[in-house]
Amino acid sequence: MGESDNGLRMVEHKSIVSRIFTAVLFVILGIMALSCLYPIWYAFCVSISDKTAANSGMVTLYPVGFSTIAYREIMKDSTFFHAFGVSVLRAGFGTLFTLFILCLMAYPLSKTTKQFRLHDPIMWILLFCMVFNAGAIPWYMTMVSYRLLDSVVGLILCGSLPVFNLIIVINFFRGIPEDLEDAARVDGAGPWRVLFQIFIPVSKPVIATMVLFTSVGYWNEFFQGLVLSSSDKHYPLQTYIQQMVVNTQSVANMSPDEMKLMSALSNKSLDSAKVFIAMIPMLLIYPFIQKYFVSGMMIGAVKG
Repeated sequence: MGESDNGLRMVEHKSIVSRIFTAVLFVILGIMALSCLYPIWYAFCVSISDKTAANSGMVTLYPVGFSTIAYREIMKDSTFFHAFGVSVLRAGFGTLFTLFILCLMAYPLSKTTKQFRLHDPIMWILLFCMVFNAGAIPWYMTMVSYRLLDSVVGLILCGSLPVFNLIIVINFFRGIPEDLEDAARVDGAGPWRVLFQIFIPVSKPVIATMVLFTSVGYWNEFFQGLVLSSSDKHYPLQTYIQQMVVNTQSVANMSPDEMKLMSALSNKSLDSAKVFIAMIPMLLIYPFIQKYFVSGMMIGAVKG
């Protein structure tokens, strides 16, 4: 009986420790989640607060002095919506183009040197380019020589081959059973058919992960748009917002209507409204591909 009681107490003790650990873990994860969500909530609260509250720092956890004037002004800002459209085109077509290039390169590079003789030279070139960067000036001169300034095509091509993402896709492709490819080749399938009908359909996790990485990268990037665009008419959204935050218009250069608007609208509220709107597309995309995200990263990291 004594040994039985001791065993029962040990089981109960382990159960209590496990519950305490789980509770502490949930608290830590909850704090981390709130720390990620709070900046988004704060930007929204500032965007719908009145000028006095926004400028004086009275906004913390909730809006102060409800006002929608910032969003009404955004609806009149054609430059903002033009920059938004440039970013949508860049993120949309750029993601599709990058996925095509990644799959096209990952398929032969996932083979052995005997199967693809240029495997080692190409991988060394890619790794060298990933580790050593020539700098902004040679990159800019290259873009100028190809006449890719003030163009959405230039904003897409300048970052269309992320080598780190390519390595993840290569490792994922290496984990696909060779029997699938052998069976397809017996049926007469060539390399293109094997890639598009065998490899890509079974690679949804890593493709979803690349969609997230690539779309977020294109959407949030602002430096390339700043360098490759000669005017704000060609800016993507994040470049437009960066310039909006950095540059402040002098009161002496304002028209009477702008001065009247300034008396009723806080620049902080307007900037927060634009930043909040810029976050919405990525916040809408992530829930649809989140379930593939972790599995795609882990499989691409450990296979091969």
